[in-house]
Amino acid sequence: MKNPNDRHFTDRQANSANAKKALLERFKKRPGPDDPVMVQRRAERQAIADARAVRDAEKEAARLEAERLAAIEQAAREEAERLAEIEREAIRKAEQAKRDAERPRRVLLEAVQYMEMRVAGKRR
Repeated sequence: MKNPNDRHFTDRQANSANAKKALLERFKKRPGPDDPVMVQRRAERQAIADARAVRDAEKEAARLEAERLAAIEQAAREEAERLAEIEREAIRKAEQAKRDAERPRRVLLEAVQYMEMRVAGKRR
């Protein structure tokens, strides 16, 4: 927007030059990189960044340790399940062997009972 007090080109040119000077002065007033305040701020930022890096490293170490422990627990569970399966299979095989061992005796016993029943029936 135009300033209503700027009547001529020279007024606008002078106002522009004054604004540039004010901006340059404001820029020159800013503290330089050697300024103690800037050095202190930079040191604080660096300390914060270092602390953050340490925390991140600790978190990563904790995460890796948790993963390692979880892997160990998983391996232990799998080993326990494998051993339980082996035990169940051994029990099943032992029961099957027991049934197989009893089968001839039971067949013989049934045959003897059948024959006794037949003989008893003929005696009547």
